[in-house]
Amino acid sequence: MSASALHILLLGTLALIGVGLYGLLAVRNLIKVIVALQIMVKGALLALVMAGAAAGQPNLGQSLAATVIVADTVVAVVGLALAVQVRRYVGTLDVRALSSLKK
Repeated sequence: MSASALHILLLGTLALIGVGLYGLLAVRNLIKVIVALQIMVKGALLALVMAGAAAGQPNLGQSLAATVIVADTVVAVVGLALAVQVRRYVGTLDVRALSSLKK
């Protein structure tokens, strides 16, 4: 893999992680928070594949990425299920409204 391709992948990785981090910090909707988290994980996946390719072990990076995809899918499904239950119980998906669950 050439150095310019690595730079492009690194830039893409940083952009995905940055967009996801901004989404986590800026939005208050629970579904949008899960989407922002998914974007950050995709950046980490790209970094894993890129690191494997740069180290000369692309199979290791790809297998780690596949493992992360499985775990990420489970986390997303559980998060969305919790969001549905929060919507039913509280009536909103606003994260600030979740503080009323402490009662």
